[in-house]
Amino acid sequence: MTDPARIEPTRTPVVIGVGDLRSGRAGAPADPREPLDLIVEATRAALADTGAPDELVSRIDTVRAVKTASWSYDDLPGLLAERIGATPEHTSTTPIGGHWPAAQLDRIAYDIATGTSSVALLVGGEAQASVSNALRAGTDPAALGWVTAPGGPPAFDPDDLGSAAMQRAAMVVPTRVYPLFENRLSHRLGHSREKSIEWSAELYGRFSEIAAENPASWSPNVRTSEDIRTVGPKNRAVTDPYPLLMNAMPFVDQAAAVVMTSLATARELGVADDRILYVWGGAGATEPTDVLSRADFGHSAALADALRRTLDRADLRASDFDIIDAYSCFPVVPKLLVEHLGLPRDTVPTVTGGHSFFGGPLNSYTLHSIVAVARRLRTDGELALVHGNGGYLTYQHVVVLGCTPHTDGYIGDPEPVLLPASEIEPVPDYAGEIEIVTATAELGRDGTPTIGFLIGTTPDGRRVSGHTDAAGAQILAGGADIIGTTVHVVDRGGMMVLNPTTAPMTETFTT
Repeated sequence: MTDPARIEPTRTPVVIGVGDLRSGRAGAPADPREPLDLIVEATRAALADTGAPDELVSRIDTVRAVKTASWSYDDLPGLLAERIGATPEHTSTTPIGGHWPAAQLDRIAYDIATGTSSVALLVGGEAQASVSNALRAGTDPAALGWVTAPGGPPAFDPDDLGSAAMQRAAMVVPTRVYPLFENRLSHRLGHSREKSIEWSAELYGRFSEIAAENPASWSPNVRTSEDIRTVGPKNRAVTDPYPLLMNAMPFVDQAAAVVMTSLATARELGVADDRILYVWGGAGATEPTDVLSRADFGHSAALADALRRTLDRADLRASDFDIIDAYSCFPVVPKLLVEHLGLPRDTVPTVTGGHSFFGGPLNSYTLHSIVAVARRLRTDGELALVHGNGGYLTYQHVVVLGCTPHTDGYIGDPEPVLLPASEIEPVPDYAGEIEIVTATAELGRDGTPTIGFLIGTTPDGRRVSGHTDAAGAQILAGGADIIGTTVHVVDRGGMMVLNPTTAPMTETFTT
C-alpha cells in the first residue's frame, strides 16, 4: 500500500459509485418488474452515488453486463445505455456463472489500467420472483410490456446441466452436486455429519444476522442457527446434509450496479476522496466442467490457485484483510474459502448476507457483494477480498479492493488459468466393491431418501459414479459418516444397486 500521490492516476482503477436494490421481499411480493427496469434503477443509484451523475453519463465508454437468467436480452448493455442516455464504445454480456461479477470487475480494472476504458458500468439483475409470480397467475411477462425485441423468455441449454458422465450419474443440478463437496470436505476435516451441520448452521445464522441489516436483502428476518438446522414444514430436507435454509434463494427481484473509472478521471469529476475505492486486482482459475473428472472433491484447486496468485501479486496474507465476502450458494463454498485462506473456522466471511437470506440473484450475487463491500470500506475497513464462484465449484475469481492503492497500482490478472483434469480412469457398468469417496441422498418432502448419489473408487484406483434407488439412498443418507467405507455396487447405465459390506479393500484411493 502507498500514498495515492505516488501512483499514476490515469492508470489506477477505482470504484466511485455503487447501487443495489430489491423490489418486494420474501413473503411480500411487489408488482412484477422486468429485470431491465431494476437494472436501470440500480444504475441510476450508482451514478448518483458518485456525486457527479450528469457529467459521468456522457463519458461512459464501457458497459459490461452480467447475464440475466430470468429473462433473455440479446443486448442488455445497449438497452441500458439507451435508457440512461449513454453511448458506450465497448459493450459485453457474460455467459452464465456466479464468478462473473468479480471477474468483470477485474477485467474493467485491467482495461482502465491499460487505457482501453475511461468510465465503465458493471451491472446485473434478476426478476425470477416476478417471472414466477406472473406465470403462477397465468400471465406471460411479455404481456406486461417486458422487452422481447431483442429479448424474451430465457432459452435452456441441456448442456448447462453437466457433462455426459454427470448426466449418466444424474448429478446434474446444484442441489445434488454441492452436498457431495460438503460431505467430502467434512470427511477430510474429520467432521462427522452432525459436526458438518453444526458448522453450517452456526455460519448461516451469522449470515442471516448480517442480511437483516442490508436494505437490499430479500429475507431480512433473522434466522437462528437452530432455525436453520432444524427440519420442519418451513425448512424441509432437500439433499443431505442441507435443509432448505442452507440452499440459495434464487426467486428474488434484485439488481446492482458499479461505476468505475481512473483515479485521474475521478479527481477531474470532483468525486470526494471518501467515495473512492481502489481496485487492486485479482485472479481466476477454472476446473474441468466435468465434475467427475476432478481429482479431489473436498478441496477446490481453482480456488486455491486464484487465491495464491492474488495474494502473491498483492504481497498479502489472509490476515491482512478487514473484510472477506464469500460466495455462498451452499455452506461448503464459504467453508472452502475459510479453509483455503487458513482462517479460524468461526470466521464469518460476508458483509452481504449470503444467498439464503440476502438472496441469490443467480449470476449477479457477487455484484451485490461488491456493493456491500464498497459501502463497508467507506465506513469501516481498509482492505477487502471479494470471492465469486460459478458452475459446480468450476469457476473461481477473487479480487482485492482497498481504501488506498497498491504500490504498483493495478496488479491483477483477469485471464483465468485452466486447470487440468484428473488422470483417474472412469469405469462404467462396474460390478464389485468400491470405497465411497463421497455420497449424498436427495429427500422427498416427507423427509424420506428417494435417490442417492455416489462417487467411489475400485480396488485398482478407477472411479465409479452413479445414482441409486430409494433403498440405496437410505444407505447414502449418512453423508460424511459413511465416506471411506466399503460397499458393493452393480452399475447399470448409471443406476446403481447398492449393498453395504464390511470386507476390507486391498487397495484404497485418497482424493
